[in-house]
Amino acid sequence: MAIDPIDDQDLDIEVQIRGLMLDPVTNMPIVVLKDVASDLVLPIWVGVFEANAIALELEKTATPRPMTHDLLRNMARGLNATVHKVVVSDLRDDTFYATIWLMQGEEEVTIDARPSDAIALALRWDCPIYVSQSVLGRTRQAATEAGANANADELRRWLENLNEDDTGQYKM
Repeated sequence: MAIDPIDDQDLDIEVQIRGLMLDPVTNMPIVVLKDVASDLVLPIWVGVFEANAIALELEKTATPRPMTHDLLRNMARGLNATVHKVVVSDLRDDTFYATIWLMQGEEEVTIDARPSDAIALALRWDCPIYVSQSVLGRTRQAATEAGANANADELRRWLENLNEDDTGQYKM
């Protein structure tokens, strides 16, 4: 009897960008991802330049010359490849990792990336963004082990109750 391999898609949760905002304590940008099927949210702190690249695409702002993520999209297109999904795939030492999934002809290619770059590219390809269940489990476990359960709950409630003014226009 043959055993079917586990489909990685089954272990991934589809998310959408709920907002892009500044951390009120550190003034660092945060991309807030929200599970499309529940109220679960995941904040990911990102760099200023990456946040700007995400904001430009969220706001559909045209630039006079291609920005880095536009260049990557154009290169993939030039190589007859398409980005069909990105996955926030790992969390190690408080650092998130992502994978960009491309199709080039019949071949599937995966590329390691920072989540911020993967998200910026996903927006340009209008493809789905996923977070692996193991990453979500580890973020919950890390908050609990750090004794920050109350703080994690407060952060979760704060993120879930953000309104459009809180997550609206991200300005540099």
